Amino acid sequence: MATYKVPQFIEVEDKIFGPFTFKQFIYLAGGLAACFILWTFLPKFIAILFILPVGGFVAALAFFKVNNRPFIIIAESYIKYILNGRLYIWHKNPPKAQAPIARLVRKTSEPIPTLSSSRLKELSWNLDVNEKMNQQ
Repeated sequence: MATYKVPQFIEVEDKIFGPFTFKQFIYLAGGLAACFILWTFLPKFIAILFILPVGGFVAALAFFKVNNRPFIIIAESYIKYILNGRLYIWHKNPPKAQAPIARLVRKTSEPIPTLSSSRLKELSWNLDVNEKMNQQ
């Protein structure tokens, strides 16, 4: 009889570059490259003003999760929400005319039959007897 190993943690990404997954490594490498370019080509004081938000965003992409979902999905949803047009239209519907209750209720002159307890017992007994007769 052959035994097979069942993969257990398939949702967990493999750590490829030290303690980082491939996606984390790409985010961090890209962020560090962007920060290096900003530091090289801008005056130092202005570069720091740009490097801090870029570094924070890159760190959030690499490590931050919202409701156990990666930050990149949240950022993508936010950008789609901002860029897509939203159109809200409200139409007030006039209330529907209701038929008068008197028209809905059918007037009958026939009396509604009622069952007394003795009549109910008699019907129940007849049904039981007929059922047993049909079984035989």
